[in-house]
Amino acid sequence: MKRLATVAVCLIWVCQGVLAQDMKETNRPAAMDTIKEVSISPGWGSAPDTLPHHIDWKKAATYKQPFPYQSLFLPAAMIAYGATAVHNGTLQHINGEMKEQIWQDNPHKPFHLDNYLMFAPTLSVYALNAAGIHGAHNFKDRTIILLMANVIANGTVFSVKGWAHERRPDGSDYASFPSGHTAEAFAGAEFMRLEYKDVSPWYGVAGYAMATATGLLRMYNDKHWMSDVIAGAGVGIASTRIAYWLYPQMQRLFGKAQHPETVNVVMPTYSNGSFGLSYVKRF
Repeated sequence: MKRLATVAVCLIWVCQGVLAQDMKETNRPAAMDTIKEVSISPGWGSAPDTLPHHIDWKKAATYKQPFPYQSLFLPAAMIAYGATAVHNGTLQHINGEMKEQIWQDNPHKPFHLDNYLMFAPTLSVYALNAAGIHGAHNFKDRTIILLMANVIANGTVFSVKGWAHERRPDGSDYASFPSGHTAEAFAGAEFMRLEYKDVSPWYGVAGYAMATATGLLRMYNDKHWMSDVIAGAGVGIASTRIAYWLYPQMQRLFGKAQHPETVNVVMPTYSNGSFGLSYVKRF
């Protein structure tokens, strides 16, 4: 069981890396004020107006969130490890040693809680909202995001299963890589984290704990190799992050996006001999 404990430590390390950014964001201000100044009196005072005379405020207010490349580095590395292990002798040897430690050296009956636990993080989000603890999105928006994440995750998992054609540890079929249960669990865990990261990072910790337990049970039940579980976790995390980025883009594309910026105040200003207007927006 030492090998199983090692995998647990690795998955926990991954979870810590994902959740660390929530801890860093806890002390960040929820909003920032940006002041834009346009001179209305270029002939007054000695300082010239350094801003353009014509500004398209509508265009300036449009913000497109860049694709989250950096947030996908970790899940991409996890997927790459699992894919490499399919045809790499050294990594396959590690998988075999893990199987021996978990299953052959410690015979036991399967414990099929993983068939239900994989849905626990997702269901927890709706349970928390029903209890009055609201997340980042309303029911409709978070449901659409969740469906998008599941389409991406399941589409990826079942497409890759056909390509990899990897035999399961128990020999039942050739659909071992990657782990669909683990992908579902980690997609839900990341869904829970992103919905509640502004409320408390501990919700994300709980979601990732349930997802990690799901992955470990897949190996404990002799249904997946270690590399299948690691890759499945990467697929789940990446799918949810892509869905959270993609949904606002779809809203903007169909003209339904509402910019959160609101004009707080417009007031005259005087600086270095030049009069102007201060236009304050909250981002």
